Amino acid sequence: MKVRQATPVTSELADISTLARFDGEVICEPPNNKLDKFGGTLYWKENKFPLSNQNMLLRGCVLRNTEWCFGLVVFAGPDTKLMQNSGRTKFKRTSIDRLMNTLVLWIFGFLVCMGVILAIGNAIWEHEVGVCFQIYLPWDEGVHSAVFSGFLSFWSYIIILNTVVPISLYVSVEVIRLGHSYFINWDKKMYCAKRRTPAEARTTTLNEELGQVEYIFSDKTGTLTQNIMVFSKCSVNGHSYGDVQDVLGHNVELGERPEPVDFSFNPLADPGFQFWDPSLLEAVQLGDPHVHEFFRLLSLCHTVMSEEKSEGELYYKAQSPDEGALVTAARNFGFVFRSRTPKTITVHELGRAITYQLLAILDFNNIRKRMSVIVRSPEGKIRLYCKGADTILLERLHPSNQDLTNVTTDHLNEYAGEGLRTLVLACKDLEESYYEDWAERLRRASGAPEAREDRLARLYDEVERDMTLLGATAIEDKLQQGVPETIAILTLANIKIWVLTGDKQAPGSPCAETAVNIGYSCKMLTDDMTEVFVVTGHTVLEVREELRKAREKMMDGSRSMGNGFSYQEKLSSSKLTSVLEAIAGEYALVINGHSLAHALEADMEVEFLETACACKAVICCRVTPLQKAQVVELVKKYKKAVTLAIGDGANDVSMIKTAHIGVGISGQEGIQAVLASDYSFSQFKFLQRLLLVHGRWSYLRMCKFLCYFFYKNFAFTMVHFWFGFFCGFSAQTVYDQYFITLYNIVYTSLPVLAMGVFDQDVPEQRSMEYPKLYEPGQLNLLFNKREFFICIAQGIYTSVLMFFIPYGVFADATRDDGAQLADYQSFAVTVATSLVIVVSVQIGLDTGFWTAINHFFIWGSLAAYFAILFAMHSDGLFQMFPNQFRFVGNAQNTLAQPTVWLTIALTTVVCIMPVVAFRFLKLDLKPELSDTVRYTQLVRKKQKPQHRCARRGGCGGGSRRSGYAFSHQEGFGELIMSGKNMRLSSLALSGFTARPGAAWIETLRRKKGGESSPDTAAKG
Repeated sequence: MKVRQATPVTSELADISTLARFDGEVICEPPNNKLDKFGGTLYWKENKFPLSNQNMLLRGCVLRNTEWCFGLVVFAGPDTKLMQNSGRTKFKRTSIDRLMNTLVLWIFGFLVCMGVILAIGNAIWEHEVGVCFQIYLPWDEGVHSAVFSGFLSFWSYIIILNTVVPISLYVSVEVIRLGHSYFINWDKKMYCAKRRTPAEARTTTLNEELGQVEYIFSDKTGTLTQNIMVFSKCSVNGHSYGDVQDVLGHNVELGERPEPVDFSFNPLADPGFQFWDPSLLEAVQLGDPHVHEFFRLLSLCHTVMSEEKSEGELYYKAQSPDEGALVTAARNFGFVFRSRTPKTITVHELGRAITYQLLAILDFNNIRKRMSVIVRSPEGKIRLYCKGADTILLERLHPSNQDLTNVTTDHLNEYAGEGLRTLVLACKDLEESYYEDWAERLRRASGAPEAREDRLARLYDEVERDMTLLGATAIEDKLQQGVPETIAILTLANIKIWVLTGDKQAPGSPCAETAVNIGYSCKMLTDDMTEVFVVTGHTVLEVREELRKAREKMMDGSRSMGNGFSYQEKLSSSKLTSVLEAIAGEYALVINGHSLAHALEADMEVEFLETACACKAVICCRVTPLQKAQVVELVKKYKKAVTLAIGDGANDVSMIKTAHIGVGISGQEGIQAVLASDYSFSQFKFLQRLLLVHGRWSYLRMCKFLCYFFYKNFAFTMVHFWFGFFCGFSAQTVYDQYFITLYNIVYTSLPVLAMGVFDQDVPEQRSMEYPKLYEPGQLNLLFNKREFFICIAQGIYTSVLMFFIPYGVFADATRDDGAQLADYQSFAVTVATSLVIVVSVQIGLDTGFWTAINHFFIWGSLAAYFAILFAMHSDGLFQMFPNQFRFVGNAQNTLAQPTVWLTIALTTVVCIMPVVAFRFLKLDLKPELSDTVRYTQLVRKKQKPQHRCARRGGCGGGSRRSGYAFSHQEGFGELIMSGKNMRLSSLALSGFTARPGAAWIETLRRKKGGESSPDTAAKG
């Protein structure tokens, strides 16, 4: 919540009658997109009054603590700052979308080629054969040559064969995506009961790309952490408070601590506040002046609004949770912020109400990184109170504070090492004469028409110097539940997680930095890592040198492991990720904001990305929102990988919009991130389910849908192509017109939609247990150009058999009564029936998860086909529409012949058996990981109950991550020891081992990039 106040001189305009007499004039800056800045001047009553961002209400704001207000519209419509920031909306498309567009163009080209071939055939046939039959097969009126006949035949075949171009594909894809989006919205396991917030798919175009994510860029505060701040520790006058120690001077753990500090002496204390060190309260009660001044600063230097609904029940509304936590701490220790006006602040200090005159607020911004207030006490003393980042405030202290600064710096490093958020507090007494002069210069600078911000910044900088150090605060922002487990499992799925945070990264050991310790606590960083590189250079040369040394250490470590890697060979490679392919061991990279600014420069960005991608974990500290977006854009530019950005605040919006997929956390910092996101939920742990379950299933379903869709279209359409060679290229169709119309609408549409919406290869529990199942999506294995051509080849193969087997049978076949069986309509019914049965059996083979809906749609479509077929050849329709349904009884007569059913059966078997044989051999000789998991599950179900109980007990010990790794090994062991006749190749099962270099999926990953060095390729 932001504090906005009207210019005090306008307070008299409290009713409509006085407002109607207002004749002031506002002169301000032109429309711009700077949300945090505004400069203008109000000319009224022969005076001028400065206007700043504090006096502005932006479009889209919601009033809080104020029922109504009068306002003067400065900008409207497209001139408002909100519209100036809107920019052009970038429509996100998936890689499958782009591939589909390319394939459709290829198919259209293939259609044209078929049309040209058949048109040439028509011209040749008419020239060589048709000319001999002009007496009873004359050309149509207007056709005077074989060439022109071929030209007309071309367009006829384009119309007949147009079903090969999947026009309905795009509609079907959107229906499937809509279904997947509803599954995400309805998922009860992604519902947060505490906040009553379900997961929400805010777009329907990116679902399958959730199954292909390789890089996750995450904010820390509010995303990995709860963003519920708790006043944990503080340092006052060189003394650290917050740790509870036993009689031996050792810190007591949380579970062993005594009761929290009793604040019952304070009737205005917040009952939800807890503090464990009683010595701080004792210092307050004993009247320690330094502690009193410390809490006095916390109760005065803020922009919190107080609301008192009843006597003694205070509710604080703060711009950030940090401020709320600090003011609440001061409240409980006896310095209660009670109320404020534009010119006063009322504080109850140990039960005594004191009203301070508020002379000035020097507000916080991202450049200053500090906030100050200047107040006058009831005694008339003027004092400046300041709080801010340690890197800024410590250098503004008076030299006499050096010894205290050293002690406080040690405390700050200790707090940062525990993952706490720190602030430094300082104060300064001001002489009356100096303040009057400074205030007059501030008033003139505030009314300056030009360079107002620069003038104010210089005045703020002048007064905020030579301050006296009071101490430091440490706020705890705990990790969200399930974050370590989620990161560990996503890492096992070969998803690389980069944390981009604005938190402190102080100089010194990596173990003494907030963000780094958050990395350890959430298992991004582990003690088993070979090394954690920290880049803190302040110049381009320093950053380049640190990155170079990091790469050299990784190369040396890789060579020491004996993988034959040569650094010089790698430098000569043109592939960006060559380093990634050759590095052995686990490394992490930590880089701060000013170093990152140099690393993102055009001449160094490739070196930075190479180094970062070779590391298992990357943490960027103190980065700006723009830098977050630049890092994401850098990975998108060079890695060609699917990226996902997740955050909860307005500073994450640019990163969320830049990534392929943006996820918003609905947390404590408003809904800006949610509004800009593609998906939203309330806790980071739900990301695991979103990717490994919904994302993987969406990708699997979409790929299977596309493969089958192209297959059935080619199997259906290519029959016309083969028939063209036996009908004189006359553009005659094999099927009747109604079958052509209903094939894609009724007979084959619903079964493939059901598969695209409901299919799954393994249950959701197995998807979570075996993260390696996620990797085929990252490698784009299930649908690519190769898979497309395989589907097309299968469709063409089916069409060849579909046409030539009935054609060959009908050439010499006879009916039961001895009459010739062959006629055009009987042939059409036979081919159409064979086609519907074959594609129905094929989708039955493709379906991995059968539901009642799948059964109903597949067998219902077959039943609908026969019902419509018999209806169209019935006597009733003939009597109603004799010109449309003239072949009465043809279907009944044709399908009554055993020869026809034997032909249909033969066609079905010959079309399907190669597919069944190939899949059986593949399952037996080279199963995919999903096949192995399914088989493992089947083996476990057949084990005796006591064996299952023993396994369950054996997996219970240890951490979740180590238990998970053991379950992988155990599953492999059970599979080998089961004694079943299914032979599993070492390549397929290597995903269960702890050696990623030997896994078949890793081999495919290297082949995908083509980035292996000659030495590595030889070893493979």
